[in-house]
Amino acid sequence: MGIGSTGYNILNVLHILCAVVAFGPLFLYPSLQRAGATAQIAKLHLYMVIPAMVLLWVFGMGLVGMSDEAIQMSDVWISGGLGAWLVALGVSVFLVRPALTEVGDSAKSKLAAGTGVIHLMLVIGLYFMVFKP
Repeated sequence: MGIGSTGYNILNVLHILCAVVAFGPLFLYPSLQRAGATAQIAKLHLYMVIPAMVLLWVFGMGLVGMSDEAIQMSDVWISGGLGAWLVALGVSVFLVRPALTEVGDSAKSKLAAGTGVIHLMLVIGLYFMVFKP
């Protein structure tokens, strides 16, 4: 079972779906925060975004494991993507999630900074996954 097999393709679809679920809602956080929906955002982040980020890693590692032996964890595009994911997860758990339960300008600044960093990590991860430098 390798690249192009049905199992690999299903895992790839799940991996991409988790990326959409993990990173998509973050684009709405600032406007939802301005609308006063921080409790709903916090729930969404805790129960949907963070688990999707973890599953993103699980499915990604499954894809690496199912790939040809030419693909190694030491390949720049694998280790770079994993590094970007680690930064995004850390910022998500330790900056964005706490900012969602706080109030005031400090919370807004933390949320804006956190989502900005996570979006940057998304772009970096996408670069590694698409171009495989």
